[in-house]
Parts: sequence; structure tokens; C-alpha cells
Amino acid sequence: MDSPEIFDRQLRRLRRDRAAPGFAGFDFLRAHMLDGIAERLGSVKYAFTDVLDLGCGDGTFALPGARIARVDAGYGFARTARGVQADEDRLPFADHSFDLIVSAGVLDTVNDLPGALTLARRVLRPDGLFLGAFVGAGSLPALRTAFTAGEGERPAARLHPQIDVRGAGDLLMRAGFALPVADSETLTVRYSGLFGLLRDLRGMAATSLLPAPAPLSRATLARGAEAFAARADPDGKTAEQFEIVYLTGWSPAPSQPKPARRGSATSSLAAALRKPPAVPG
Repeated sequence: MDSPEIFDRQLRRLRRDRAAPGFAGFDFLRAHMLDGIAERLGSVKYAFTDVLDLGCGDGTFALPGARIARVDAGYGFARTARGVQADEDRLPFADHSFDLIVSAGVLDTVNDLPGALTLARRVLRPDGLFLGAFVGAGSLPALRTAFTAGEGERPAARLHPQIDVRGAGDLLMRAGFALPVADSETLTVRYSGLFGLLRDLRGMAATSLLPAPAPLSRATLARGAEAFAARADPDGKTAEQFEIVYLTGWSPAPSQPKPARRGSATSSLAAALRKPPAVPG
């Protein structure tokens, strides 16, 4: 018997389709993640030729000289990016098809994330690199507080379960990646009110995908808006935080150094991004 899924797949596709036409006006979070991925990629002295943009959005990721295949769960994004529509845990690609996979902003809403990472490792060639980024644990504390205050003693589940850095590193190892690294950073965005934050979340297709959500009444929203405003700084704006988790892992290959003992793999991002030398011949 299959276990129930965390996220509503059809709703996820619909939300991404709804966001696609105006996504350029709300892409700041994905753009920030792509900047972080580009920084990490810049530390790798290797010319990647076949790249998969996993959860491609509107297809803004670019890598000069590389062939880029794009996939997104939403038809609108896939069409805009001239890619393939597919869920990240149901990839339609053959094993060893790519030498680089990048993924920005989607892994936190994948039903079978361990399976998605395992598939990503399988479609990578030996010595291929995976670089991912997603919203992790500790994100949206102001929104969480606002909803709790708005709903009183029996708050409904409105925010997704979130993965912390340690859990993300464990998932990389579980999926079979070599030299796994998970690290994080905090992005702070300031809002004049709760509805500005909700508008951004809708625009980036980041609203709740939990199955059968409880209705959100106007009274609840009004109380939540008051609680959100109560956290404001003297200038009237409330700070909201996005904790961004970055993942780095290599597809195993004989040329790679042996991993250190368990627990030390996330200690050095620079070492993990240093491309191991190829075996001659």
C-alpha cells in the first residue's frame, strides 16, 4: 500500500501554471538561489557540456557552451523554457545523460525527495555534479506567527514541512552522492504588510500545496495581518526570512578521493567543489 503523498501533485502543476505568465516579476528568490549556484559552479574547473535544469521555471539559467535540457512540473514553465513537463521524482531521462544538474527553488515541494535525488544521481555521468538550492527549515517565521495568531487555539496546517541543513546532507548521502555538502544562508525581505508577502508567494508558486487545505477566512486573514504588522520595525516594515539550503554532490567515480568519516562531509564546501582529477586513459 502506497503511503499518502505530502503535496498535491495536480495542485502543484496548477500553481506553477498560474505563476508562469508573470513569474519575471516575482523571481527574486530563485534568482538569488541561481546566484549562489553560479558562485559554487565558478569554483569548479571543469567544462560541462550536458546540463539538466531541474525545475527550470522560465528557463533563465544559462551556462555558455553547454547544452541545457529543461524540465518543470508545470506545463506553462516547460513550454516557455522549451523543456519537458515532468515531476522531479519521475524523471524521463536515461541513466548517465548529463554531467551537471542544477535545481533552484523546487526540491522543497517534491513528494519523494529521496527518490528525486536518487534519480538525479542516476542520470548523472560518473564524476557528474549536482547543485541544488531550496527553501529550508526556519523560513517564513513571521508568516507562521501571523497564521498562528490569526487562527487562535486550533491553527490549521498552512506551511509545508521543511528540511534543515543536516537533514539535507543526510539525503544526499542516502541518494548515493559522493563528497556531499549541505550549507545554508539567510535571505531577509522586508514587507509593508502581510498581503505583500502573500502576493510574492503566489507569484513565485510558493503557496501551500498540502492536500485538502482548510479554508482561510477573511477574519483569520485580518487577525493575521494585525499580528504581522505588530512585528514591524519603526519604519512600518516587517522582516521576513527565507533560509536557503544549498546542496552539492558528485556522482561517484573511481577517480574520486575516499570520503572522510561520517559527520565530516559537510565541513568544507571548497574541497567538495574542487573537481577530482580524471583517471588517465
